[in-house]
Amino acid sequence: MEKYDAIVVGAGTAGCMAAKTLASAGLNVCLVDRKQKQSVGEKVCGDAIGRHHFDNIGLTYPRGEELEQLTSGIDIYSPDQQTVFRVHEERLSGFMVNRHLFGQRLLKEARDAGAVLLDSTHVLEAVLEKDIIKGVSAKDVKTDSKIELRSEVTIDASGVSAVLRSKLPPQIGIEQEVGKEDYVVCYREIRELEEEISKPDICRIYLNLESAPGGYYWFFPEGGTKANVGLGVAAIGGFPNPRDQLHRIILASPSFKSSTILHGGGGIVPTRRPLDSLVGNGIVVIGDAACQVNPIHGGGIGPSMTGGKMAGEVIIEALEEGNPSRDRLWPINVKYVRSYGAKQASLDVFRIFLQCLSNEELNYGMKYRLITEEDILEASLGGDIKLTVTDATRRIFEGLGKPQFLKRLYTMARTSKRIKRLYREYPDSPEGLPEWKEKVKELLRRIRNL
Repeated sequence: MEKYDAIVVGAGTAGCMAAKTLASAGLNVCLVDRKQKQSVGEKVCGDAIGRHHFDNIGLTYPRGEELEQLTSGIDIYSPDQQTVFRVHEERLSGFMVNRHLFGQRLLKEARDAGAVLLDSTHVLEAVLEKDIIKGVSAKDVKTDSKIELRSEVTIDASGVSAVLRSKLPPQIGIEQEVGKEDYVVCYREIRELEEEISKPDICRIYLNLESAPGGYYWFFPEGGTKANVGLGVAAIGGFPNPRDQLHRIILASPSFKSSTILHGGGGIVPTRRPLDSLVGNGIVVIGDAACQVNPIHGGGIGPSMTGGKMAGEVIIEALEEGNPSRDRLWPINVKYVRSYGAKQASLDVFRIFLQCLSNEELNYGMKYRLITEEDILEASLGGDIKLTVTDATRRIFEGLGKPQFLKRLYTMARTSKRIKRLYREYPDSPEGLPEWKEKVKELLRRIRNL
């Protein structure tokens, strides 16, 4: 039986960042992943990351073969494609990365810092003693033999499968399940087109609640004639197959004629606010397992790395004091939820509202600029979702017979602001969590009943 200071389950972006942070402080860290070492980083993804995430965590920008394309903004198309919101600003600049090479770089940095990689190892569940997580039981994929790994702190960075979180007993205090309505099912392909792509630095998002109910489809240039194109749908009811939708509606268009597929695959993304609590006695949950994802566009690389670093910094202090209890790990909740988590919660309200609209309402709302490009920019960077409703615009909507649409918009904007304020008042200790959760539930109930 091996013993470590910390075990990190999952060598994705969150796990590698946490392992690097911990190992850099001299801790004995084991990074466990089911994949073989050379396959770490291979994941179906939109491949886009904002520059600000690298700045916030002090990570070197992608370069060389790891960098596919610099990005400078996003174009958002209405369902009828008659209106385009062009959100181009330095603060939204970023990178399209080679996901595999980027993942390999993060893994190398974690190992260079001193983390031990245990690849080809499938983690089965947490080891629990007196309501304290003491490590994990796992299986060597190559030999099919079972092993047990012990640690002071265990980190679940296993992605959407949440192999540890999903099996935790209620007394640990971390949500086991995430509702299906909070998942988006995606399919994407890397395509080689016949001609070079115009405006290769602009990512394009297309809203269409019939083609992509509860989601959207995208076209992200990756340099030259290569593009990342995909479609996501909310996992609600009898949702359509995103691969079928992509091929039938998007790839059948003339612009993809004679294009060739380089890689294809699907995945599931938790597009909601973060878990109410990320910590328990001896355990921390980060990345997709903790729902650290932007609820609007599903981007998870940046917030997961942020979550990994924040978790690592608090764990270092807890282990120095010899106290990896829920109370001592609680600052992870406070640091994440009050910052990026507040932004997620605000955008989650916006997501729930958008999923209840029709294409007609989206077309009108974008045409009359009820929410402007500037509003979208500020909201995406953590500001409030605002409305631009002049008296003239109000008369137009009343004339169209859509006064209720305006009323619902106002309610959404107010609720978004209130929930962000509530997340920034996240309780300092576990004792305040039940009351806080009830307040969150009430605000979410209000927006779902619009």
